[in-house]
Amino acid sequence: MEEEIIKNNYTDAQKSRIFDQEFMPHINAMYNFAYRLTLDRDDAKDLLQDTYLKAYRFIDSFQEGTNAKAWLFRILKNSFINDYRKKSKEPAKVDYQEVETYYNSEDVDRQITPDLRVESLSNMIGDEISNALNALDVDFRTVIILCDLEGFKYEEMAKILDIPIGTVRSRLHRARNLLKEKLSEYAKSMGYKTA
Repeated sequence: MEEEIIKNNYTDAQKSRIFDQEFMPHINAMYNFAYRLTLDRDDAKDLLQDTYLKAYRFIDSFQEGTNAKAWLFRILKNSFINDYRKKSKEPAKVDYQEVETYYNSEDVDRQITPDLRVESLSNMIGDEISNALNALDVDFRTVIILCDLEGFKYEEMAKILDIPIGTVRSRLHRARNLLKEKLSEYAKSMGYKTA
């Protein structure tokens, strides 16, 4: 089922207004989605920037009055998949300058400093849920984020992910079951009865 893309000829002023009023209010949700996909703050920021650049570049294909958030999520998801495929085909890279600098520094004999983000979040409530969600395969993680965190309807998710609505439902059902399995021990430790 191919969608017919309608091209608009927005003026520069209209483009700026659409960008500011339709796209920018979703920047926090977009960043959260990017972070949940990449699991890295810098990569999430790069993905977010790439998404907004593409949104502006292809703004003429955006139909004003439609769901801007879903349109942006689809761009972000496609950018993530394209980048993921490209990176998976590249050989691993080593920054030899960084390695040389490290071995020439006084830090060689000391223990490597732990990631402060991980350390500061280790005692926060919900960390187990976040870890369980992050451990899911990206396809399952994506449907949980879109449905349960962002509140998209099945039809919107099907458009964003470019899959049939039946696949959305089955993937969401499976993702929730996987998440439930991963969290059952945590639930028991918190005093909840699990079946």
